[in-house]
Amino acid sequence: MSEQYEYVPHRLLRRRVRDIASGVEGVLMAVINENVSNTADYERWMELAYIRNASGREFTTAVANVQPAYDQPQTAGSRRDGRSA
Repeated sequence: MSEQYEYVPHRLLRRRVRDIASGVEGVLMAVINENVSNTADYERWMELAYIRNASGREFTTAVANVQPAYDQPQTAGSRRDGRSA
């Protein structure tokens, strides 16, 4: 079995996302193209998303299961509308 993997760019890296398979939210830490086969005869490559949840533990899911978490808290910069009080 090959131990190769490669990092894949993704538009949601370092952003809050939701795994639609489990419903768990977290920060997308990496997307990696990995060999997920368990035999030496056949290689099966898959893009896996590594998500860090609120407890700090990371889990993997298929990249197709990742969507943005739209209920993100606003940052101070995004709350400013340019008008003064």
